[in-house]
Amino acid sequence: MSRVKFGDVVKRININVDRFNTDRLYYIGKGATIEPDALTVEPQGRINATLGFKFHFGFNPGHILFMSRCFDQHKAATATFYGICSDSTYVVETKDESVLLQRYLQLEMQSDRFWRWCEEHKSGGVNYLINYSTLETYEFTLPPIAEQKALADKLWAAYEVKQSYLKMIEATQEMVKSQFIEMFKDREPNGRIADLVDSNISSVKKSFGKEDVIEYVDISSVEAKTHSVIDTTPYIVASAPSRAQQCVQKGDILVSTVRPVNRNVAVVDKELSNLVASTGFCVLRPKDNYREYILFVVTSDEYTEKMCDKASGGLYPAVNNGDVLSYEIYIPDISTLDNVSELYQQADKSEFELRKSIDAIDNVIKSLINENL
Repeated sequence: MSRVKFGDVVKRININVDRFNTDRLYYIGKGATIEPDALTVEPQGRINATLGFKFHFGFNPGHILFMSRCFDQHKAATATFYGICSDSTYVVETKDESVLLQRYLQLEMQSDRFWRWCEEHKSGGVNYLINYSTLETYEFTLPPIAEQKALADKLWAAYEVKQSYLKMIEATQEMVKSQFIEMFKDREPNGRIADLVDSNISSVKKSFGKEDVIEYVDISSVEAKTHSVIDTTPYIVASAPSRAQQCVQKGDILVSTVRPVNRNVAVVDKELSNLVASTGFCVLRPKDNYREYILFVVTSDEYTEKMCDKASGGLYPAVNNGDVLSYEIYIPDISTLDNVSELYQQADKSEFELRKSIDAIDNVIKSLINENL
């Protein structure tokens, strides 16, 4: 094994692309981004006229994209498509496959040691980043090429199994969605979302003192695919973000009013008495047994299209709480609600088992990445 510097074995790719005249369809940036700890990134945001002038760096399938301003979220993944990004996303690849395998480079750039190094070498004030000239000085141990291949093969094989389980979860969710559509396709609206929720959501000022500690939930805390709150950030009330205003509890549904096209919706599953949500959410506290039904409504294509039509405002189009609450719906009877709950419970059980398997695979992946010292 030998010690090498990043800049000696890795090169930055500078493909200049005119965002107004390109056959590339997708971009990576704040609006369409890399998932934390992901090894690959799939197509998301379509290139449009609102993209800023800094979006002129092209990338190709196989290139690794490193988001230099999001290093604390571990965003460095291999592209699976042709696209563009801004100057704050570094596009990198190995200089020589006979020295450093590209598939092994991805492993190194998702290691705990790499992210610790980034934290220790960050630049800037509020918005930290890693300068590329600094990244070039990162040193790591480079195994012989045969060992790189063996480790990379194991890593990517485990990742492919994980992706297959995720696709099974998506298929289960699509099955539930199609059954819901069939169940309610001919039902005329006879109410609004507001009819099915409790409007009494406490404010931070009424519930906490200035020195109390709260757990803050913002849009980045939400995992849209699983409709769950994946993390929270602790703050003392006096120094919390100004948008930390709404006290929430287990069972509440958080519906993002910003960029409704992203369907950032989550059910609070945490038993904490100090949870506070951003004003960027419309907080829905379902009455009786309507939780699963409301979740179906606010993640449906019809709801999303309606909110997208209503949304306004530049780069961050948004609706207001009134738009969400006034959305017209069919209110089902008790027997139909029972069928809804049974359908969700069956799907949840299946998804729970699949996610247990995914967690086990994640542990294998982390071991492969971090035990290679």
